[in-house]
Amino acid sequence: MKKFIFTLMAAVMLSLSFSASAADKPKQLTEEQTAQIQSIQRRVEEIKAMDKSQLTREQRKELRKELKEMKQQARAVTGGGVYLSVGAIIIIILLLILLL
Repeated sequence: MKKFIFTLMAAVMLSLSFSASAADKPKQLTEEQTAQIQSIQRRVEEIKAMDKSQLTREQRKELRKELKEMKQQARAVTGGGVYLSVGAIIIIILLLILLL
C-alpha cells in the first residue's frame, strides 16, 4: 500500500512541477493582443471615473456585467494562470493527511 501511495504522490508532484514551470515563462503578446488589453484598460478606467450615483439599478448591473466580461477577455488574452482541478486538490489533501 505504501508503494502505491508513494508512486501516486510522485506522479502528482511531477505533474504539478511541469505545470508550474510552464507558467513561469512570460508569454509574448502580439500587437493585436496588446491593443486589446490597452482598450480594456482604458474602458475600465472610464468606468472607474464615472459618477455611478446617477445610474439606475439596471445600468449598474450592466456595468458590472461588462466589467466581468472584460476581465474574462483579459485573462483569455494573457493566458490566465495555473489551474488545479478539484480532483487534483482532493488527491493532494488526502496524500497530505495520509503522510502526516
